[in-house]
Amino acid sequence: MRPTITRARHGATATTALLGSVSLAVAAGPAAHARETAPGGAHASLRLTVTVPPPIAAHRALQVTPPEVTVAPGDTVSAIAERYGLATAEVLAWNGLDWSSIIRPGQRIALSPGAVPGAAPDAAAPVAAPDSPAPASRIVAAGDTLWDIAREAGTSVDALLSANGLGRGAIIYPGESLLLPGAAPVGVDAAASAPPAAEASPAAAPPAAAEPVAAPAAEPVTLDAEQAENARIIISVGRSRGVSDRGIAIALATSMVESWLRNLDWGDRDSLGLFQQRPSTGWGTDAELRDPYRAAAAFFGGPDDPNGAATRGILDVDGWESMNFGAAAQAVQISAHPERYGPWEQQAYAWIRGARLRMSREDAGGRGGVRVSRSPALRHPLPRIAG
Repeated sequence: MRPTITRARHGATATTALLGSVSLAVAAGPAAHARETAPGGAHASLRLTVTVPPPIAAHRALQVTPPEVTVAPGDTVSAIAERYGLATAEVLAWNGLDWSSIIRPGQRIALSPGAVPGAAPDAAAPVAAPDSPAPASRIVAAGDTLWDIAREAGTSVDALLSANGLGRGAIIYPGESLLLPGAAPVGVDAAASAPPAAEASPAAAPPAAAEPVAAPAAEPVTLDAEQAENARIIISVGRSRGVSDRGIAIALATSMVESWLRNLDWGDRDSLGLFQQRPSTGWGTDAELRDPYRAAAAFFGGPDDPNGAATRGILDVDGWESMNFGAAAQAVQISAHPERYGPWEQQAYAWIRGARLRMSREDAGGRGGVRVSRSPALRHPLPRIAG
C-alpha cells in the first residue's frame, strides 16, 4: 500500500497512513510555523511523526521444546500444545490419547513422536486408604465384665470406668456400648490364646472343654445387695446338695461372668437368668430359668438335677474336682470365652467365706438356718431320664 500524504492547510485535521509496520502521522504545523521561511511562503510546512513498535518477540518455533513435560495442576493437552507451538492433535497422537482423555498432575506428556512418556498414574485405581484405627467402642456381650473388656482393650478398669463416666459399683448389660480408652483390637487376646483344636477321628466323642489360659485375678468387686442375695442363693443350694466349696466357687464365678450375679430376663439369643441358660437347649422354661434356686440346682446337676439327663451340671462332669477351675466351668457352659471364669476364683472363695460368716452370725442371733429352696421343682426333683 502506498501512503497518500495530504498537504494540510492551516487548521486541517491530520491524516494517518500505515506503511508496513511503521505508523505515519501527518499533521499540519502550528500557526507559527504554517508557512515556510522562503519568500512568498507558497508552500506549507509539514511535520512527519514515525511510531516504531517494540521488537517483535521471537517466534514460538524458536523455543527449545523438551522431549516431554510433567503435567501441572490446571494443565490441559491443548494448553501444553499451545505453550510449545504444537498441534493438539499431534500431542494427543504421540501419547496415545484422544479428545476425551483426561490428564492428571504428575503425568508426563511426550512432546515429540520419538519420546516415550513416563507411566501415568492409573486414574481408575483409587488411592488405598490407610488402615482404619481400632474401634473406639465395645458392645457388651453376655458374660462380659468390666475387667474382661479392659484387659482386651489393653487398659485398666479405672480408665475404662472414667472414659464412660462410671463408678466402681457400675453395672454393665449386654448390648450396651462402652468407650475404649487407648483401644487395642477387640478379641485379640481371646483369639491368640485359644488352644489349637484337637484332631478329630471318625468315631471321636464330643471334644472335651478347652483348657483356658491362666489369667490374672479379676480386680476386687464389692457385691451390691442384689448380687449378694444371688450369691447367697447359689451357696445355699450348693450346700443343700452336698457340693464342696470348690464346686460352689465355680458356680459363683460362672454366674459372675455370665450375668454379673444378676437374675437377668434377657441375654444372648434366648439366654436367661443367673447362668444365662437357654430354653432352646433344654435347660428349662423361661420361668424356670428365672428361678434362681432352680437355675443354681441345674448348674450343679447330679442325682437331683431338675432337668434330669437333659443337661449336664458340674457334678455330672467326670473328674471335675481335679480340673482347672475355669475348665470345669467351661465343661458346663460351653462358652466362647473359657478364659473368663478363672480370674474370679479367688473372689468366689472370698464370697463363700463371707456368706459362712454371715450365716454363723445369724445362727448365733437365733434367726434360724439357711433357706434352701422356694421352688417346688427343687423340693420334688424330677426323675432322671434313663439313657
